[in-house]
Amino acid sequence: MRIPALITAALTATALVSAGASAAPGSAPGRFDAPHAGFAPAWTTVRTGTPASAGLDPGPLDEALRRVRAFTEPDPATGHPLYAGSVTLMAHEGVVVGQEAAGWAVRYSDGTAAELPADRRVPMTQDTIFDLASISKLFTSIAVMQQVEAGRVDLDAPVSRYLPEFGVNGKDAITVTQLLTHTSGLEPFLPLWSDWPDVPARIAAVMEVAPQATPGTTYVYSDLNLITLGVLVQRVSGSPLDVLVRDGITAPLNLTDTGYNPPVAKLDRIAATEFQTTPARGMVRGQVHDENAWSLGGVAGHAGVFSTARDLAVLGQAVLNGGSYAGRRVLRQESVEKMLTDYNTAFPQDSHGLGFELDQRWYMGALASPRSAGHTGYTGTTLVLDPLSRSIAVLLTNRVHPSRTWGSINPARRAVADGLARSMAVRARQGHDAWTPTTTGATLTTRELHGSGRVSFDAFVDLDEGDGVVLESSADGAAWTPVPLNVDGREVLALSGAGTRRWVPVTARAPAGQLRWVYTRGAGYGGRGVYLDGIRVVGGRGLLLDAEREPQALTAVGWSPAHR
Repeated sequence: MRIPALITAALTATALVSAGASAAPGSAPGRFDAPHAGFAPAWTTVRTGTPASAGLDPGPLDEALRRVRAFTEPDPATGHPLYAGSVTLMAHEGVVVGQEAAGWAVRYSDGTAAELPADRRVPMTQDTIFDLASISKLFTSIAVMQQVEAGRVDLDAPVSRYLPEFGVNGKDAITVTQLLTHTSGLEPFLPLWSDWPDVPARIAAVMEVAPQATPGTTYVYSDLNLITLGVLVQRVSGSPLDVLVRDGITAPLNLTDTGYNPPVAKLDRIAATEFQTTPARGMVRGQVHDENAWSLGGVAGHAGVFSTARDLAVLGQAVLNGGSYAGRRVLRQESVEKMLTDYNTAFPQDSHGLGFELDQRWYMGALASPRSAGHTGYTGTTLVLDPLSRSIAVLLTNRVHPSRTWGSINPARRAVADGLARSMAVRARQGHDAWTPTTTGATLTTRELHGSGRVSFDAFVDLDEGDGVVLESSADGAAWTPVPLNVDGREVLALSGAGTRRWVPVTARAPAGQLRWVYTRGAGYGGRGVYLDGIRVVGGRGLLLDAEREPQALTAVGWSPAHR
């Protein structure tokens, strides 16, 4: 069945919360349906705990870890695993509720996937250090915001104010904000490592390139934006990017395993990446995988940072805390708020704050909302922050070891985010249970109603595009007609959408006969789910149906009662 195009705006709109607030009324740990407003308390730190101590169901967390682990085993269809190894970390309200290392940090000897002897392989451990690839862009973005706070950079100013050599070939009006939000019009990539002879020539090439599109008219994810910002922060501060990141981020947050160009002493803890023949680097380990960053000396605005899952979780918690961690502040709350606010409303599929990607279900899974923030890296890395539940999902893999052609790890990324989201409860509004569908086409049908009336129920809806629930009526049990629904004063034909994470009251006119709720799953990535509770039908002469008192009045096919 095709879900009608009309979608309930009341269920999809999510208000951006103010930085000063601490919690929404009714918010609580372990609850997906009680979202927080504002930042977490500044004293929140990353600490080891149990799912029970954070109010979570361990089942979905264990399933997420199982799925991530399974991807390190060979797939019969391809003959190789999706990735050699991984480290997963899931945290809620600062409590690490799931963490596991699986597979190998070093497994192969060359690009043909020849496996090393067992005694020469390096197992993955929870403190394995990974090349973060494009997650490095977040460190550069934080460094930019620190220069804004210092009064050295104006977000609305043209980049050419700080880098005059950039203001050529149609780039004179490109602003700092447009670089941070990838709306500058610059092309995604230049082969700096192969087409220019040295670092000065490579930087000059970025400064001189002409935009592909008129600045501000489109979203194009571009490494050149962040390379430029790396040069900009060095110019205005007088310090190299790696020093700014060290002094402004990693040292204050005590991220002892995070930085550029890791020392040789830590090589035994670093995951290998790709076996490269062009350029002829062999098996890359301990040096940045990205060829352009490598050709720039390992320090660049778009790539080059190495880190561990635990260090990334601490950085994420500092963001959720509003810029501070363990008594050390790296950003003001208003700066963090800008990093988490969508500046790309003109490009709705490409929501982006000042540095962070927002609301990207393809890797944020069921944690996705207009408020969810994160980034991925080409080497197989992922960071997802969910301010609404104050949760962190980290998945670090060496998916390019030994080759970048082995496939997308997005299913693993979503598995981690989905597991964390589903471990949180959606509590019934009335009684112990609420109805939730378990399969597409599921129907929840009332007994025959002897008279017309008004149906009312509570709905929790967090679904992907194309998913939805339709209410239908029938006088004979054979022909069914959609029934318009009233949600917060809006008439809609389907319950759909995501992001609010709240129960809402729904009403509709109920003709005599039968009613049924039909759930349809689309082709998307899914969400936390849909729940119906407190179903009642009141007619002119009184109560016609109360499903809380009379659950047998509903016939469920593909719907199940759930208490969380």
